[in-house]
Amino acid sequence: MTFSAKARPWCWSTAPPFSSYVWHAIGRELARDFQVHVFDLLGYGQSTMRGGQDVSLGVQNRVLAALLGHWGLARPKVLAHDFGGATVLRAHLLNGCDYEKLLLIDPVAIRPWGSPFVQHVLAHETAFAGMPAYIHDALLAAYIRGAIHRPFSDTELDPYLAPWRGPEGQPAFYRQIAQMDLRYTDEVEPRYGDLRCPLQLLWGEEDGWIPPARGETLQAMVPGSQLTLIPKAGHLMQEDAPEAIVAAALRFFS
Repeated sequence: MTFSAKARPWCWSTAPPFSSYVWHAIGRELARDFQVHVFDLLGYGQSTMRGGQDVSLGVQNRVLAALLGHWGLARPKVLAHDFGGATVLRAHLLNGCDYEKLLLIDPVAIRPWGSPFVQHVLAHETAFAGMPAYIHDALLAAYIRGAIHRPFSDTELDPYLAPWRGPEGQPAFYRQIAQMDLRYTDEVEPRYGDLRCPLQLLWGEEDGWIPPARGETLQAMVPGSQLTLIPKAGHLMQEDAPEAIVAAALRFFS
């Protein structure tokens, strides 16, 4: 979706392996000062979901490069999280996409990544995709809650579950996990020192999916980059500390 705004500098934002819903509050705040573009990665959220679809990190950067061309954004300011971080890094280093500034939140960038649950799904995708819906719903809720540090009500959680339910959403959830592959970050990890734009990193101190030590490693690989640890925030910082993201974005992008 696109948030209309005054004629101010561009701010562009991508979605993680949840859906673009994660930006629902942050996007509206940034739209007071920037024109904000938000989209779902291929195979996520409201984008197309179908059997046999390639939704790996190997295709997402090409989709992003084409989308930036479609929008006519030559050097946008970019805010990205999780797989969105890997996508914008790959598009920058492999597809020549240039950014004015890059703000990453708990990105997938440094090996190893992928939880024990992810490793189990990689070995048993078909079994998970065919589970009864009520078991899938319970597993999905527990999985997503694991990314959030604060107590999270069922009402708050429901928009995160919605894209992954039903005859299309359930197999799509396990399809994207089954296509997770370290080689897509291995391809660009040695090149992080070649970034052509200022980099700011935000990391949740309570991130149980990608520990803050990965952020310290990434920051050390990129000369001039900055890392800020956010207290009482898990992997889904957009829900634990949205005000920290908005404040950091306004400072950095201004």
